[in-house]
Amino acid sequence: MADYLSDAVILTAVETETAAIRQCFGNYKRLIVSGDRQEYYELELMREGRNLRIITSQQHIMGMTATTLLAAKAVERFRPRYLIMCGIAAGITEQKDQLFGDVIVPDVVWDYSTGKYVGADEAEIRFGEKNMLGVTHFYFNVNDELKKLIEQTAKMPDNECHIHIGPMACGSSVVANSNYMEKQIRALNPHTIGLDMESYAVFFVANNIGEPKPNALVAKCIFDFANEQKDDRFQKFAAFTSVQYVRNLLEKYLPFD
Repeated sequence: MADYLSDAVILTAVETETAAIRQCFGNYKRLIVSGDRQEYYELELMREGRNLRIITSQQHIMGMTATTLLAAKAVERFRPRYLIMCGIAAGITEQKDQLFGDVIVPDVVWDYSTGKYVGADEAEIRFGEKNMLGVTHFYFNVNDELKKLIEQTAKMPDNECHIHIGPMACGSSVVANSNYMEKQIRALNPHTIGLDMESYAVFFVANNIGEPKPNALVAKCIFDFANEQKDDRFQKFAAFTSVQYVRNLLEKYLPFD
């Protein structure tokens, strides 16, 4: 089996997330890859006297398609031990349970936007005249050992973040409608705790790329909720918190042996 060529690739979807990486990591060196217009950067991070090789890159647009392309290219080029996405996401529970800046680390990711429009007698989900049969078997689970590590580190004294571990729903559109969220997402998986547009693609690539496969990890902070009160006030705060949490994992806890 081929060896890993880097310790981690960190992906971002929007400039706010990329700016948080620059702020949290500091040293940020551009990598020139012949024949590839994608911009890649190498970050510097020391751990136990060793300089970790960490690559980061931002996709050109939001969404699963762009994430799939970038993740596949980055994994093929840099062969990381970890394929990580950090940044911002929507919470979907009552605000007494989830707060702005809380970190969602999914142990399961699933695609809520995949399904089939059917007649009313077959439908699981109904929106006026539209009737949909959801396809709920499109799931990916995080590595069991990685999940245990996240659960352990969430309780460490040096972890200043409030961590939520559970299913993340991923789809092709921003959701700002509580009725849609309840019917389309909660109806298919009532245990879902977060919502984004990229996480499913990260796990899809990690599970289907050639050897050596990376371990997929998504850590996104809540900056709003999937309802009619969505706004961008907490984006920078959430992006910064997410990146700091990922840096703490890389610097102290994720195994590289």
